[in-house]
Amino acid sequence: MVKAIYPGTFDPVTNGHVDMVERAANMFDEVIVAVVQQTSKKLMFSGTERVEMFAEALKDVANARVTGYEGLTVNFAKEQGAGVIVRGLRIGSDFDYEREMALMNRDIGDVETACLLSSLEYQYVSSSRVKEIAALGADVSRLIPDHVLAPLLHKLKGAGSQ
Repeated sequence: MVKAIYPGTFDPVTNGHVDMVERAANMFDEVIVAVVQQTSKKLMFSGTERVEMFAEALKDVANARVTGYEGLTVNFAKEQGAGVIVRGLRIGSDFDYEREMALMNRDIGDVETACLLSSLEYQYVSSSRVKEIAALGADVSRLIPDHVLAPLLHKLKGAGSQ
């Protein structure tokens, strides 16, 4: 049985993230979405909110589960019995970053990395971009799961009133 983890902040989860897990779920026996709980990034949603939103988005993917984690990704992978880290590549610069991380993860944790090319319709989608354009009033409903839109707009409204 081959387990894989798909780590990230997912703040918020996008349709590109969901697509990546659905595709990975066709390749691996189990895909564990590993939601980073503590990061240096400024996050809009709490760890619990991000786990819950992603879990809802994957409710129909039988061999995928979502959990939060802290610490080194390779250590979490080992704890879960996962030998593969799944990463998505959207743009050219993603490759350089992911290549370096893959080599480091293999060196320190003996974990392989499987990079999947993002589907064409999600090549330009990122959580940061979704938050940015939603804050400027653009419609992001086709970029994120339906259940994420209301919490996103609520958080943005709260941030604007401060």
